[in-house]
Amino acid sequence: MRFCICALTGLGRDVKLGRKRVEEYRSFMTKIWNAARFCEMNGVAPVAGFSPETVTSPLGRWILAELAQATEEATRALETFRFDEYAAVCYRFVWNCFCDWFLELAKPVLGAGDTAEAVETRAVAAHVLGTILRLLQPVTPFMTDRLWQHFGFGAEGSLMTAPWPQPVPPDGAQPARDEMEWLIRFITAIRTVRSEMNVPPSRLAPVLLRDATPVTVARAAKWAEAISRMARVSEVLPLEGEMPQGAAQLVVDEATLVIPLAGIIDLAQERQRLEKECAKVDGEIVKVERKLGNADFVARAKPEVVAENRERLETFQAERQRLQAALARIA
Repeated sequence: MRFCICALTGLGRDVKLGRKRVEEYRSFMTKIWNAARFCEMNGVAPVAGFSPETVTSPLGRWILAELAQATEEATRALETFRFDEYAAVCYRFVWNCFCDWFLELAKPVLGAGDTAEAVETRAVAAHVLGTILRLLQPVTPFMTDRLWQHFGFGAEGSLMTAPWPQPVPPDGAQPARDEMEWLIRFITAIRTVRSEMNVPPSRLAPVLLRDATPVTVARAAKWAEAISRMARVSEVLPLEGEMPQGAAQLVVDEATLVIPLAGIIDLAQERQRLEKECAKVDGEIVKVERKLGNADFVARAKPEVVAENRERLETFQAERQRLQAALARIA
């Protein structure tokens, strides 16, 4: 409830508090709790004297750089009393960076025993988790204090007097950020295409790289396990020879990703489905445009009703672009 109100408290904005909004942020609290449990199950614990500057892995340097940026933005938002921005920064970093990407990418490393990389990754995870608890303490003090004590960061009640975190980016952060941001774009793009094409999660498909630089090819080979596991890919290889028939194509940076789908899905049926959905969305766009084009409606309707219809139009237009892009990807 506290986090929900904080997130909705914007300048000049009426707080429209409802059960659904509170439940959304309850899910956020659950996400943090589950992330903490995952860390505990994988031996994550505070490391005395840990220094971000000593981290060597690209994954560790990336999450620490993201943490430094989130800390700086959250601090600035609190100092200017922009509680909605503070909540948004914390939400994005915890859910997207830490939970969805760092912990997922760290799974095979954490499960590798006591290798040097695993030890470092556990130390990084503990440092990030401890900083998250300090960042969230002003608005979620009950959960953060309990986790703080449980993980051994400090005694009961000590979190409220712990020093506010300071942004400390690691050495060599930018190359690590470039590499990890490429990986996130790469996996996200493949996931998007698979979702658009209704490819079942159980069906793995190869990804062929056309016009890729040696750097991209090397990165794809380095992160092959993560790409395979998180994007449901059987293999990533440079394209040799002719372009395969029945393939979806998408561009990530300089490279064209070719995903052969013939034999995995019915391409003709998929085209029909996308064309049918596109026609349906076009019909909705015509209806909303006709309504907004009626000067009498715009003049007499309540401002929130007009705003709602404009938002609906933007949503339908974005959906049409998505569907048209999906149709264009089928070679």
